[in-house]
Amino acid sequence: MELSEDFGEQKRGGILQSASKRVRMIFSVMASPNRIDILRILNSKGPLTYSELKSLAGFKSKKESGKFAYHLRKLLRQSLVALNKSERRYTITNLGKLVLSLARQIEERSIIESGKMYVRTSHESIEEFNSHKIIQSLVREGSLPLELAQKITEEVENRIYKFQTSYLTSSLIREMVNSVLLEQGHEDYRHKLARFGLPGYDIHEMLTNVDGIHNGVEGLLFKTGQKVFGEYLVLNSLPKDVADSHLSGDIHITNTGLWSLLPDTIFVNIKELVEDGVDLRGKFLGVTRTPPPNSLEDLVTSLSLLTSLLIKEASQEVVIDGLVAALQKYSKNLSEVEEKIANCFTKISTAPIYSKSGTLASFRISIATEPKIVGTILNAYKKYVKSTPMPSIGLIIDYEKAKISDFSETLSDIIALGGRVMFSKGLVSSKGLAKADAKNTNITSINLQSLSINMPRLAFESNKDETYFRARLALLMKPALSAMSLRKKEISDLTRRGLNPILANNTQYMQKGSVTLVVNLIGLKEAVYGILGYENNKAGQEILSKVINTAIEVAAKKGKEMGDNVTVSMTESDAASRFSALDGEKYGKMSIHQHLEGESYSQGVVIDASEIEGMNTKNEKIVESNQFSKILNGGLLVQLKIPDNMDSAGIKKTIEKAGDLLGTFRPIKKVPICSNCGLKEEKISEKCPVCKSPYILA
Repeated sequence: MELSEDFGEQKRGGILQSASKRVRMIFSVMASPNRIDILRILNSKGPLTYSELKSLAGFKSKKESGKFAYHLRKLLRQSLVALNKSERRYTITNLGKLVLSLARQIEERSIIESGKMYVRTSHESIEEFNSHKIIQSLVREGSLPLELAQKITEEVENRIYKFQTSYLTSSLIREMVNSVLLEQGHEDYRHKLARFGLPGYDIHEMLTNVDGIHNGVEGLLFKTGQKVFGEYLVLNSLPKDVADSHLSGDIHITNTGLWSLLPDTIFVNIKELVEDGVDLRGKFLGVTRTPPPNSLEDLVTSLSLLTSLLIKEASQEVVIDGLVAALQKYSKNLSEVEEKIANCFTKISTAPIYSKSGTLASFRISIATEPKIVGTILNAYKKYVKSTPMPSIGLIIDYEKAKISDFSETLSDIIALGGRVMFSKGLVSSKGLAKADAKNTNITSINLQSLSINMPRLAFESNKDETYFRARLALLMKPALSAMSLRKKEISDLTRRGLNPILANNTQYMQKGSVTLVVNLIGLKEAVYGILGYENNKAGQEILSKVINTAIEVAAKKGKEMGDNVTVSMTESDAASRFSALDGEKYGKMSIHQHLEGESYSQGVVIDASEIEGMNTKNEKIVESNQFSKILNGGLLVQLKIPDNMDSAGIKKTIEKAGDLLGTFRPIKKVPICSNCGLKEEKISEKCPVCKSPYILA
């Protein structure tokens, strides 16, 4: 009995001694940072081959091969790493994961016990926690009184030590500071200290759905940056009442991320743009500088360069005048002109875009002068459109002193191919927005038009009282216009400081030239003829005119107070679909849809091209369009909807007839495009005939 007990004690002692030895061996393995690194790499990226693991662990030279093999052998002997012999790959074992976790805990506990904590900062460094930096940030960024900043910091510091967080991040500290500020009733200070950015989930979704990103990596970065600047605008920059109006759907700001950075539409003349060549001084140092153009080659090089750069300085459109005049001296060789201009359009089309629709470059062509050059430009544009699935360049055809029929054959072919053509009598953008100083085409002019008003919402809130409706419109416009005036100052300041160098050079920091603030009215017809209950007759049309005149009067009065030129327009905007969706949620979808002619609220005027042949100057829609054009000082968009089955001959007749009846109109024709291979063809239906893809865009 005694012998067996002694044997048992020896056995247990041997086991304990063996276990103790094993623990010592594991701790000896943990003593090497190289071996801990190998475990970390396998934990995050394994299983790995020998060469992959060796490279990731930093043993890249042949001299270090023996050292790496020694460390790996140690890990294998202690069963912290295992080798899958069939796949020849190394993996971390459960014991290895336990050891790695223990190493991390020891590291974190040692930091806590030493009384030190470290912060991972936003400028990619790890620094020892210092509460004085919180005080400095509160005073500098949030304008808190020093005493209050010290009190808030003390509370934040107590929470940090209470949670025993070993590694802090600057964003976590900011969250704690903002939480304490809210708890203690300092909401205004909290807004000043808010951090703007994207949640990790949103970034992951953006990377997962890259097929929806345009312009490659640049498009991804643009989208991310715009979200940050848009959030900053709404939560920190706009006056609270204007921000609330935007968020609730009373008004809509297009491109919030670009609101304070770029103007929307720029009108510029080629002479002013390229006569000095490309001289950007200290900006865009990677762009080639060129002398003033002395040949056709020089002219198109400067034009394509400067247009591509100018597109970056507008969020919606750049309207370029004077192309016909610039090409007059080269009229002896029209075939060369056609080739060079087509190449110029091609080069411009590679310019970066800020959004899915991008910034449109529109060339204004007066067809009353130099018919041979006009025809050459149209042929060059036709070549460009034929080889471009979705053109980012447009034409504005001025037919004030000529007939569309002179060039209608080429223009109808361009429209059938999906070309972007606007017809006008006078100087407008492709959205129908009027240039402020239309008589002087040489002066650069800027339109800031990204603010739209939800007219149906005002009507819903007015209890069918037309007077109250107009009063509410006036009340809503005043703070909105103040915000637009502030926007003008911010863009002017950033331009002066070099953010928009082409614009700065052409406008002498926006002091030369004109800047116009444009308020856009969305859903006016639904508001008056539907929600307010008026019929579309003479009495109803008078009310509609009264509403527009009220908006113009308020704009003029407020503009005079601010020292700004303010106009009113009815044109297309992404606000239309947003307003109708928000109002459908608020008032019920049936309340909205009974007043809609299309899928969303009206934007300007839409005329069906299949009906225009039977129209005359007394037709209701023609009268309405021409009347609105006269009243609206900011411009009106009239869209001529071309049926899908209408051929070039039908389009030719339609645009000629529209030119006789209207002062401005834009044909709209859907051309099917394969989103897989880019084929553009009128006859694509359900599947692409080339790649058989079912993903067809129109």
